[in-house]
Amino acid sequence: MFLDALKRQNPRFIECAAELLKSNQVLPDTYIIDVDQFVENARVIKKTADEYGITLYAMTKQFGRNPVLAKLLIDELGYDGIVCVDFKEARHYSDLGINVSHVGHLVQPPTGIVPELVSVTKPEIITVYSIEKAKEISSAAVNANVVQKIMVKFYQHRDIIYPSQESGFLLSELDEVIQSLSALPNIAIAGVTHFPSFLYDEDKDVTVATHNFRTTMIAKEQAERMGCRITQVNVPSSTSCETIPLIASRGGTHGEPGHALTGTIPSNQNGEQPEKIAMLYLSEISHQHNGNSYCYGGGYYRRGRIRGALAMDGSDPHGRFMPFVAGDDGSIDYHIQLVGTCPIGTPVIMAFRSQVFVTRSDVALVSGISTGTPKIIGLYDSQGREL
Repeated sequence: MFLDALKRQNPRFIECAAELLKSNQVLPDTYIIDVDQFVENARVIKKTADEYGITLYAMTKQFGRNPVLAKLLIDELGYDGIVCVDFKEARHYSDLGINVSHVGHLVQPPTGIVPELVSVTKPEIITVYSIEKAKEISSAAVNANVVQKIMVKFYQHRDIIYPSQESGFLLSELDEVIQSLSALPNIAIAGVTHFPSFLYDEDKDVTVATHNFRTTMIAKEQAERMGCRITQVNVPSSTSCETIPLIASRGGTHGEPGHALTGTIPSNQNGEQPEKIAMLYLSEISHQHNGNSYCYGGGYYRRGRIRGALAMDGSDPHGRFMPFVAGDDGSIDYHIQLVGTCPIGTPVIMAFRSQVFVTRSDVALVSGISTGTPKIIGLYDSQGREL
């Protein structure tokens, strides 16, 4: 999906990645992150957010919950903290002393972890979408003698909700929900949220607000009429330099950049956004079968929209394009199939919409790519653990 952008925005990255494999510094099935470009992307996003008064929580699951990059974002670039997609990520960062700002939006904290989350991790805010979970948080906050801020997720039937992410309170039940939550001790209703608040329109080649955003703003207005002090209108999905002005103009307060940090937002597939490609997927041709080539898998996310790979077989200094062959959705991605033949051992490079945390891939952090002095500064697994 992002090979054209990669060649246009960061061509040295391609050659560097192939050389890392040829020199046995990394293995196939490794995501390579250009740390210098990552930092530059993060800086321009933060600058845009500051100009529009938008607070940023960084989403790191896409590039493997990496603690080095998380610390850079908070300590050196001024991001407020990390948004954790699930309880395992929250514990991972909490154990490392990295500030966790938001938990619970896509995955609620399990019952047994709620006390630890409230008393040890101490996130700024927790999203809830059941009264039962709110009661657990309230009880934990009472025991810890703290007041825990919560954010409430509301939806309407016409909103976009991805499979396996169905959750939230119906907007039509807001009055009853707010009354029930307000009666619980040691929690404060401080925010409203929904996902996805933005999606890329391929026909118009622009990222636009979804109906979900409108639902969130209605929820804010109604909650405030009931006496809630809503200080956070969190509207995640595709937070980037393109959408931050839209967040501000529509009344949002918080964004959660993830793919924009690596330049892999859909609107950048032609390399026209200020965020540049800072991550690619590196593998190697394993074998051929029936006239096609197979490279080692492990990192393919089925919604990643792979279109092909660059085979670094020497026929083209920028790589020879080999189209991707979609596999059976019921199969395990032991291999990724490409059209045509290529010598065994050839490095192949892809750039697509990753979700590293759901893979079995490695992650290599590399600095000095733009200056021609690449250096691996760390190797990690897909969960952010150092190898």
